[in-house]
Amino acid sequence: MTTFDELLTLAPAPDLRRSTDELKRLKEELSRGPDPEATRRQHAKGKLTAPERLQLLFDEGTFTEIEPLRRHRATGFGLEERRPHGDGVVIGWGLVHGRTVFAYAHDFRVFGGALGEAHAQKIHKVMDLAEAAGAPVVGLSDGAGARIQEGVTALAGYGGIFRRNTRASGVIPQISVILGPCAGGAAYSPALTDFVFMVRGTSQMFITGPDVVHAVTGEKITHDGLGGADVHSSLSGVSGFAYDDEAECLADVRHLLSFLPQNNRELPPVSRTGDPADRRTDALTSLVPADPQRAYDMRTVIEEIVDDGDHFEVHEGWAQNIVCALARLDGHVVGLIANQPTALAGVLDINSSEKAARFVQFCDAFNIPLVTLVDVPGFLPGVDQEHNGIIRHGAKLLYAYCNATVPRISLVVRKAYGGAYIVMDSRSIGADLSYAWPTNEIAVMGAEGAANVVFRRQIAASDDPDATRSRLIKEYKSELMHPYYAAERGLVDDVIDPGETRTVLIRSLEMLRAKHVSLPERKHGNPPM
Repeated sequence: MTTFDELLTLAPAPDLRRSTDELKRLKEELSRGPDPEATRRQHAKGKLTAPERLQLLFDEGTFTEIEPLRRHRATGFGLEERRPHGDGVVIGWGLVHGRTVFAYAHDFRVFGGALGEAHAQKIHKVMDLAEAAGAPVVGLSDGAGARIQEGVTALAGYGGIFRRNTRASGVIPQISVILGPCAGGAAYSPALTDFVFMVRGTSQMFITGPDVVHAVTGEKITHDGLGGADVHSSLSGVSGFAYDDEAECLADVRHLLSFLPQNNRELPPVSRTGDPADRRTDALTSLVPADPQRAYDMRTVIEEIVDDGDHFEVHEGWAQNIVCALARLDGHVVGLIANQPTALAGVLDINSSEKAARFVQFCDAFNIPLVTLVDVPGFLPGVDQEHNGIIRHGAKLLYAYCNATVPRISLVVRKAYGGAYIVMDSRSIGADLSYAWPTNEIAVMGAEGAANVVFRRQIAASDDPDATRSRLIKEYKSELMHPYYAAERGLVDDVIDPGETRTVLIRSLEMLRAKHVSLPERKHGNPPM
């Protein structure tokens, strides 16, 4: 079989037909990929090849590859004798649900997917095209990090990627899909993108691998134990999603893209589901217990409200005391942030504040309205929380909400106490509309705690402290915590029937659709980090 290099050394073709035939043979060999044994090794690890992954990501027959003939120019360490076309990465564009999306996919079969100068320049090219065309970019990562033989030029290639990640942040959606090892500098690009997907058993992300960790600290740990999909989706929060196989993972990448606009100048796509806008949500009265001490799953509330119950949750396994999800109301995309009473009673803590803040910032950047469902007893108390900076981390969520200019609606489902109530998009920090159900309790703190503070001396001096405490708790509730107290003072726009929740939200969002806010002129703010 004629190789690429042999074809290139042939005498000049006498006519265009001959040249076209040679080009066809080049492209056919390129499509077969590298050594078949490399493909078998990839499959034996439970991993797909780069072309196979791109087929799953894009609508059938729509992917267009560019720079498939690119080769590196490096010399030394035997590189001059190994110059495969493509240089270990496939780049191009195609359609996902009929809309343009750009992508690059590391090919582990070539140099282990390691990044060199030419490899990096291909990624730079597709990222620049995505930004110029105003379309999302998806990175399918499966590589061994920087190509050591190319030295500092490989590191500079990473720098170019990081700079483009940062420049495109908030301009076009950026999605990272980790489908193999992602170590050292390679891990920083996914960290700069909007969403990270991982696959159990084959995906790992870490700055220093297990061998280095053991050499420096003496700790022994596996690759998965250090940076596997479950670690990053439940402990570190680096990854928003974890899957059992690549097909399921890439199907959800496609699903996520169906919610997102192409860029920050567009609105999210509208998809009519047939779920009536005026559908009553009477089931909510039985889903949410009136007793503020009883837990329930906030996801059931979300499913009852949104179109066809369909919602796409982000970071489901991390900071579970808050739910962040994309869904539709009357076909229009919304971002939902909701306290989750089944986890830590729905309190705000360091991780949940960070999780929600990043989600709020993403939705605001891409014109996705925010709906906040509030059932929060406060911030999580504790020495660890204070020493690890709950003040600073909680301020991230506060800053994100205050800085958001998209339509914002909050609904107090049950209780809203203290500073956590303010942070969860209260009217005072700029929510356009605030609603509450008739069982709401909005107060500085719960009645029991308030009574113990306000009436401490009176209770202590009583002949029957328990009876006095119970009486004073009831008085406090009746005067300051009744459902209409906040509405009477204009802090809640209306107290609504839970059965009308969906209708009220849809009508409110329709009214706010043309909302426009001009922020003060500035280079950028200085949010808590």
